[in-house]
Amino acid sequence: MNNLSDDFYYKKAKYVGYRSRASFKLLELNDKFRFFTKGQFVVDLGAAPGGWAQIAAKKIGKEGKVLAIDKAYMEPFKENNVIVLHQDIFNKQLGTMINKTYGSVDGLISDCAPNISGQYGRDHSIQTMLAERALELAQEVLKDAGYFVCKLFQGSETQELIRETKQIFGLVKLFKPKASRKKSSEIYLYGYNYQSKE
Repeated sequence: MNNLSDDFYYKKAKYVGYRSRASFKLLELNDKFRFFTKGQFVVDLGAAPGGWAQIAAKKIGKEGKVLAIDKAYMEPFKENNVIVLHQDIFNKQLGTMINKTYGSVDGLISDCAPNISGQYGRDHSIQTMLAERALELAQEVLKDAGYFVCKLFQGSETQELIRETKQIFGLVKLFKPKASRKKSSEIYLYGYNYQSKE
């Protein structure tokens, strides 16, 4: 296992003031797919410690808003356009709460991941469950033509989730950022042009 202090992206995050090395993954994803635009309202699911919310807040500008959701504590944000919501992502009322308080959203991003046990089958199943929940919530809160970015672990359950995503988004792509560790099985799913079934 790599020592974090020897990790290039970890060091770089510390140097530039990002909350986590994961910030660079989102930057790469946005460079690839260009989903952030000024003035958007974005939900960051499982946001702690806040690295993705930081990047999203910068990309959407002061006229946009990021709703950073996690049951874990997050240090207050310097960015004025980040709203922290301390909630369990599995709260069944979460989608209704978001819609009633903020309205529908332009994009939902999720870097949710389990605490890695080292048992790949178990970790993969939990990661898939987290991704399924993110996709479920996306269908509750996204505007038509909205976008979805979500972490997956490659494995036996991945294809089914990709198939489900293709049923509700006009375009679905997979991408592995350079900032992901080479040995990691993580890959990111990007869905664009959400098409509600209503």
